[in-house]
Amino acid sequence: MAIIARHLTLSFGLAVAFAASTARPAVVASANPGPAPPELPRVFIDTAYSHPAGRTISVAAGGDLQAALNAAKPGDVIALAAGATFTGPFTLPAKSGTGWIVVRSDAPDSSLPAPGTRIDPSYAHALPKLVAASGSVVVAASGAHHYRFIGIEIRPKDNVFLYQLVQLGGPTMTSVESLPSDVILDRCYLHGDPQRGLRRAIVLNSRSTAVIDSYISDCKEVGNDSQALAGWGGPGPFKIVNNYLEGAGENILFGGGDPWIANLVPADIEIRRNQFSKPRSWRIGDPTYTHTPWSIKNLFELKNARRVLIERNVFEYNWPGAQNGFAILFTVRNQDGTAPWSVVEDVTFQSNLVRHVGSGINILARDDLRPSQQGRRIRIAHNLFDDVGGTWGSGRLFQLLAGSADIAIEHNTAQQTENIINGDGEPHVRFAFRDNITPHGPYGIIGTGTGVGRPTIAAYFPGAIIAKNVIIGGNPAQYSASNFFPRSVDEVGFVDRARGDYRLARSSRYRRSGSDGTDPGVDFEASFPLIAAPMLTSQSIEGRR
Repeated sequence: MAIIARHLTLSFGLAVAFAASTARPAVVASANPGPAPPELPRVFIDTAYSHPAGRTISVAAGGDLQAALNAAKPGDVIALAAGATFTGPFTLPAKSGTGWIVVRSDAPDSSLPAPGTRIDPSYAHALPKLVAASGSVVVAASGAHHYRFIGIEIRPKDNVFLYQLVQLGGPTMTSVESLPSDVILDRCYLHGDPQRGLRRAIVLNSRSTAVIDSYISDCKEVGNDSQALAGWGGPGPFKIVNNYLEGAGENILFGGGDPWIANLVPADIEIRRNQFSKPRSWRIGDPTYTHTPWSIKNLFELKNARRVLIERNVFEYNWPGAQNGFAILFTVRNQDGTAPWSVVEDVTFQSNLVRHVGSGINILARDDLRPSQQGRRIRIAHNLFDDVGGTWGSGRLFQLLAGSADIAIEHNTAQQTENIINGDGEPHVRFAFRDNITPHGPYGIIGTGTGVGRPTIAAYFPGAIIAKNVIIGGNPAQYSASNFFPRSVDEVGFVDRARGDYRLARSSRYRRSGSDGTDPGVDFEASFPLIAAPMLTSQSIEGRR
């Protein structure tokens, strides 16, 4: 079973839509040749399961799991008693050979979700439980490889706070070859203590690592960042598909610490069909608030990463706390000052639902404290931003800071309460904002020290392509005539806005008016084909692997 498969086309049949929407429109006269498109991940991890051909090592309740791990050979299955608790910490030893060692529940397959279906806490009775009172529950030794966990619960002992549950890679591993590799967590349930919390569930300082169909919750801490998944010292590739991910600080974070291997940038990262969420009980003032002020930041952040595909996820419930409420951050950071190569580049953020958040996406193209590289080649396309701002926060849709290059924001549909774009810092070159549907808000496109629209575009987005957008309530005198300015949301002609159906009706005057000849806004049929009626619930958008 190979863990890496090379692909030449975009997943889920979106290659045609992707190619069409990246075509350069000929209708806009501009010195800007258009943003260079981001490169997609060069490799995608193949997580298809084949039953190993080796022995089955059964570990009954009260048995010695570490002894089983030490004795296992590639191709063996370690079957743990369903529902039994095994107390660690446990170490995954390095083995010779390339066969897989599978650690799984001995419950029948019918007791677990089918492969490709997300697990949830209702399956806990069938899951062996790996716990620890200190350190990490599971630690991969230097060079450990080819371990797959299926149907396992991993958590702290009761009323214990841990810094991480699964530790893949650490600062003593100073070469890429020494990092753990080929590790898969499949239909696993990882969580912190409900009262004490957990700093992070999985540390992804590794190679060729996948987290699929799993449920990760109660990653939360007071006074420090906490994450469901975080990686800063591993090169990838990474596959994060069809999981529930809950974290107070950043639900997923790449970067945030300096790699101990020179010039390392986490890369080739696939993030698809996950649900990113924060419980409303963590929000001060909510009727369900549980009176612990967990440190709330954002739903997703890249500080050092390249070739990242973020597709068909749900991002929901984020508000100002320890940060200002932006849901998605692409923030270049040389975090500790020893990694000036840090960069965020070649990022594709497409066909996602972002809802019930304080603000949308913030891009900081250069570290404003330490030397770094320039953030570049980021495409934000065919996303629905719904309920941005209002009771959740300030309501900015996009914010671009510190001089990015090759940013394309196109074919998005948004309902936000404040500005479309705020700009600041050095100018952003080869920028495009086209084929979007969004309210203008108080100031539309605005920069620090500049006026609405044209003055801001000239100062912060020189030569930009700003075309074929449906800007609700905007003043045509402040923007290029190649845009559209309905006076109200009702004039746009959505199919059924009250029910969340933001497709353009056949009667809409803006049908087929995009720069590429298609409708402005999200192409719902191409981006969310699993949704019969575009009531974008979490369950319908996530789909199956």
